[in-house]
Amino acid sequence: MELVNLHYSTIGICQEERNGRNLKMRKEQWDLLKKCARMGKTDIPPVGMIVDSPWIPGYCGISTLDYLTIPEKWWDANLKIRRDFPEVLFVPDFWVEYGMAAEASGFGCKIKFYEHKTPEISHIIDSADDLDTIADIKAPDPRTDGLMPIILNIYKNVKPKAEDIGEPVRMVAARGPLTIAAHIMGVTEFLVAVKTDPDNAHKLLKTTAALTKSWLEAQADTLKNIEGIMVLDDIVGFLSREDYLEFAHPYLKDIFGSFPSCVRFYHNDNDNPVCYSYLEELKVDIFNFSYLQDIVKVRELAGDKVCLFGNLPPVEVLTQGTPELVRGETLKLIEKCGNMNGVILSAGGGASPGMPGINLKTIVDTVKNGK
Repeated sequence: MELVNLHYSTIGICQEERNGRNLKMRKEQWDLLKKCARMGKTDIPPVGMIVDSPWIPGYCGISTLDYLTIPEKWWDANLKIRRDFPEVLFVPDFWVEYGMAAEASGFGCKIKFYEHKTPEISHIIDSADDLDTIADIKAPDPRTDGLMPIILNIYKNVKPKAEDIGEPVRMVAARGPLTIAAHIMGVTEFLVAVKTDPDNAHKLLKTTAALTKSWLEAQADTLKNIEGIMVLDDIVGFLSREDYLEFAHPYLKDIFGSFPSCVRFYHNDNDNPVCYSYLEELKVDIFNFSYLQDIVKVRELAGDKVCLFGNLPPVEVLTQGTPELVRGETLKLIEKCGNMNGVILSAGGGASPGMPGINLKTIVDTVKNGK
């Protein structure tokens, strides 16, 4: 998919972004994100949001399939959300993603595409009893296997366009090792394998962790000057403390530790705090967590060196709620945070399909106006 003919949505917007106004804004936003990651004090809490293919196409009035397969529409949609919500810290920002299919496709998982919903992934292992048939499989090469080389090529062509408007891609993302393993064999069968076949479960996790790291590295090599990484792994939340320390912590620690100069963002909105007290040891800088967890409790468990990114209910409040409800819940969250440093107000998860733009704007306006 070539992006040579990518165009700006309107001449007016193009000119405004070229004259430097947008460059200043976006650099200030990234500097603000880094300040929060360092637990710096801010006058008012910033507003951020993880946005991707479940939300962006519907908000922009295009099909998911068009968003995923027509580069010009993907580009225009990403520009639109920046114009509509200039104060919001979108992460990872200019994200080329195919639902959760990129990493799994490298292993040969069948991917089904639909017009108005994100792709579905078919497992290549049907049962934990069959894990020994694939446990020695090699990690895919992100530069040649599955959807990943297509994504890299899109990033290669996006790079000069994004830099030309003052919005270089600064953060790249990948699914974590447990999530990739669950895509390969299903959540239930993976968890069964952890208990019944731990040796082969470790072999699989070593392979999926290697892919997580090499996929982040391949994106960073393509885009250059990357300053942040995001790892998404909710499956961690299905483990006990003992199993977390054996089957998750070492792999996550190695991945995050491989990018010491980057802002390290971890998304896990599973309602299990098993990893919270280990986030500092993982070298996580920013943590996006479940709305089902109280932010004060999360701060107590995570300590005072991890920036918290959350945690308004993404469905019941931000998608189904009225602006009045959003305003009230935002004020409650601000009050809970008190003088807490290192907080970015967001959803307790990513933006859900159908979230009205007015509700995201309401969060921003409530923070600015204090009421």
